Amino acid sequence: MNAVTKLKTADARPLSPLERLREPFAPHHISRLPKPTKKQTEEVKADFKKGIRCGECGSWHHPDVVHLDYVGHAALTDRLLDVDPNWSWEPVAFRDGLPAFDTTGGLWIKLTVCDVTRLGYGHAAVKPGQDPGAREKEVIGDALRNAAMRFGAALDLWHKGDLHADDEPEEKPRTQTKGAEAPKPPTLAERAIRLEVAMRNQPDEPALRKAYALASGLCADLADKEPKRLAEIEDLYASLLAKFAPAEDFGLNGDEIPEFG
Repeated sequence: MNAVTKLKTADARPLSPLERLREPFAPHHISRLPKPTKKQTEEVKADFKKGIRCGECGSWHHPDVVHLDYVGHAALTDRLLDVDPNWSWEPVAFRDGLPAFDTTGGLWIKLTVCDVTRLGYGHAAVKPGQDPGAREKEVIGDALRNAAMRFGAALDLWHKGDLHADDEPEEKPRTQTKGAEAPKPPTLAERAIRLEVAMRNQPDEPALRKAYALASGLCADLADKEPKRLAEIEDLYASLLAKFAPAEDFGLNGDEIPEFG
């Protein structure tokens, strides 16, 4: 049972627009994205017959490839229009009158729905033979889905487990020892160090991108208060991305993202 279903069951009142944004997507709006390992991709490249025509996604790939659920750009845009016909987005920064992409080719955006604005980050790898502007459109679609996830759109697809399992025990409040000081929240510098450590410990490119995207709040704070520190983190992110092979294009035309695992 998800959060929206619980809310309906609790009071049966009409959902607000932002609550409707969190409603589960219909099965026909959810697709499957193949995520082959580097070894699997190399095997199929070396011997085409080692691949299969997949019944789930329609692509030709290794038979043991893992698939991720995702909601495409069109389905997400349809949901945003249903919730707020006047929704909008804009880049966080401009350069020479155009959206300012960062040093890795990613883009920070502001998504506004029902007069509420939240940040999102998008990125996409350069693919061989890609049409001019195709990567930039993919980055924008990536950023929109990432920002919409901050509103709760397709959140269950991003999470590998059950976000709202009914049998989860309630967490008991922690009692503070008399005379003990409450723990202080981490400083901006400590948060930046934790992000660097987290990025270095990611096993593959999708995990690295997810770790970086989930730190959108931190990066926004650094952009405002410590832009040089943000530049260092972006440089580290770019160097770590370079260690991973670029993702294989399976004919999705850069318009879909796994929901965001």
